[in-house]
Amino acid sequence: MHTDLWNHALALYARPGVEAASLALQELGGDVCLLLCATWLQARGVTADEQRTAALQALASPWQRDVVAPLRTLRRQWREHALADPQLSVLREQVKDLELQAERTLLERLEALAREWPATADAGQDWLARLAPDQARNHDALHQLRVAARELQDAEVGD
Repeated sequence: MHTDLWNHALALYARPGVEAASLALQELGGDVCLLLCATWLQARGVTADEQRTAALQALASPWQRDVVAPLRTLRRQWREHALADPQLSVLREQVKDLELQAERTLLERLEALAREWPATADAGQDWLARLAPDQARNHDALHQLRVAARELQDAEVGD
């Protein structure tokens, strides 16, 4: 198993269907970094509880709102114009790189917060259900992310 959240997130995101599921969940108001963190915590066997859930959300929310979302908005606003303007296209790619760096920073912060939370034998609570927005809890995309995370965990255990 990937011991750090960033490499876990990269491995999971590379699995078939995860990118599309993540984008669908993001459109429903989900924080993809929090959801990737949820799959990492689940794989590590960390017990989900109200205090931990609140701590993760309190850490992620301002960073998403103040850093990631403005970069994403700018990148999206420039999409059409960048097709016809090579200089804007270069700037848009730089904004995209900054957005990815901001997400990586958030994942590193989430990992630092949760790193010492111990694994337990009875960690059956569903982190994804706790950290997904209400409107995504029964969505196919969340199910797809859950299945891909389990498959990744099974593949890593088998190695």
